[in-house]
Order: sequence, then C-alpha cells, then structure tokens
Amino acid sequence: MLLPGHFLVQVYWLSVEIGAAMSVVFSSHHRRQILFVAMACLCVLLGGPSYAAGADSLTIAGQTYDEPGVSGTGWAWTDADHLQLNGYADEAIGAEGDLVVTLVGQNVVDEAQAEDADMCTSGLEVWGNFTLCGAGSLRATGSQCGVFALSALVIDGCLVDDRADGRGMIDASVAGVRGATVSVRGGAHVVAVGSGSGDDCHFFGVYASDGQFAVDASWVDATGAKAGVACESGSLTSALFVTPMGGAFGSTSVIDSNGSVTQHVVIEPTGANPSAGETQPGTDEPAGGDSTGDTKPGSKEKLGDETKPS
Repeated sequence: MLLPGHFLVQVYWLSVEIGAAMSVVFSSHHRRQILFVAMACLCVLLGGPSYAAGADSLTIAGQTYDEPGVSGTGWAWTDADHLQLNGYADEAIGAEGDLVVTLVGQNVVDEAQAEDADMCTSGLEVWGNFTLCGAGSLRATGSQCGVFALSALVIDGCLVDDRADGRGMIDASVAGVRGATVSVRGGAHVVAVGSGSGDDCHFFGVYASDGQFAVDASWVDATGAKAGVACESGSLTSALFVTPMGGAFGSTSVIDSNGSVTQHVVIEPTGANPSAGETQPGTDEPAGGDSTGDTKPGSKEKLGDETKPS
C-alpha cells in the first residue's frame, strides 16, 4: 500500500521528536532499545525494507517479463529466482538480478537469433548471482560470452557447452564462460571456448573476472586464444589437471609446468575414466572439438565491453 507523501513526512518528523524526547527522559541503553522499536515500526509503515529476491525482469524468446508466473515453449519462469528450461531452442536469455536455471533435456540458446542486437551479447546473461543446475544440458553461444554472470557463477551437475566468437566486439574480453567467480561442482561437464573475430579482443575459455575459479569433482575443457582459464586464484577438490600435465594456477591464469600460460585446459575428477569420445551437450561433436562451424549469420553491431565488468 502506498502512503501519501505528506503523511510520510509527518511520520518522519514524529520519529525525530520521539528521539529528542528520549534523550532527556531515558538512559542511553533504553534510548537505543526504544529507538530500535520505533524504527522497526516506521519500516512497517513504509512497506518494510527492500530485499533483492531473484530476478527483477527476464528477457526470453524475444519478450521481456517483469514478473514470474509466465511460460513458453521450452521454458517456465516459475519464481523470481527460478527459471526452468526444458527443450528450449531459441534466442538469447537475459535476467536482471539473481537466478537459478534448472536444465531438463537438451537446450540451445543462441544470441545470434535475437532481433534486438543490443539486448544481450551472451547466449545466457544474468546480472547477479547465477546457478546452472539439473540433469539436462545447455549449449549457449554468444558474441561476447556463451554464459555470463555479473556476480558468482555456479555450474552444478549439468552438462554445458558455452562458446563465444567475438563477432562485432571491440576491445572486449570474450569468454565461453564468465563470472566474477566461477565454480564447477557436482559432477558437471563444462566445455568453454572463446575464439574467433573481434578487434583487439582477449579470448578465454573460462574467465573469472574477480579472481576465483574452483572445480570440485567435475569435468572442464576450456580453450581460449589468450588463455584457457583466466583467474587470479583457483582450487581443485577431488580433481586434477589432465592438460597441461603438471598444470597449476598462476597469478592470472592456468600455467604449464614451465610457467607459461596455456591455451587449452582440461580438468577431470580424480580417478575418472578417460573422457575421449564424450560428446558435447546437444551435438554429435567430440568434447573440445573445432568450433569453426559455429559462426553466426550476418553482421550485427554490438555494445562495447563497457556493458560488462572489465
């Protein structure tokens, strides 16, 4: 319920007068207790404090929605913080705020199909914390990122193949998978590729822009022209580097035993069977295969890298 502006002003000044009276009548300890109660009542009158609860809006299949409870072919936005994809095969998806995406079946998200070229520069783009989970798979392609999260990105138990080709980008960081921090866990399989065109662009497979990259008992196959995995720090739990042999986390990326940046990084769970012959989600191509066939039709003008954290 919205309250009239003059009433809110009166409430504010009433709280000031109460505070002044308390300074005379009550001890410091009692003043703090009563002031706390008064401010709590004021919050109730004003509609209560505001908390971020899931996404404020969702753009999917060419439409933007401001409230959950909507669905379409292959998707359902059931709650503010939850989107389910079940056989979705359409254009880019973007969300403002935190979001959990549950994957069911095979799903394909392609930014190149979007009529609004400025809506997203990623296949799946979340401006907040982002979790991908479920028993299904996702293939996401974009010009700047396959999958992007402004804050923490968690890939939990699902199969994802995320690619970015840099088409139309200028002086941008291009990555198959990008988040402020990136965590892969729960036996997830991740293929991440950053390669292609783009003026003065830096290409990564996985890019943890604020530093931390963690893998827990999962598979990662990351390829980037500048670095397979870019991060300031990282950790492997029940997992190991297969490529490069003797790999380690350096100060800016994964490095080989000679201390050189490596463009291809493969991580597998400890004791895992060889992954040769595995296929990428939704395709018949071997994992880590050539992505040259994933070029996008036509040419579209894109926003510069200022639309993403540098």
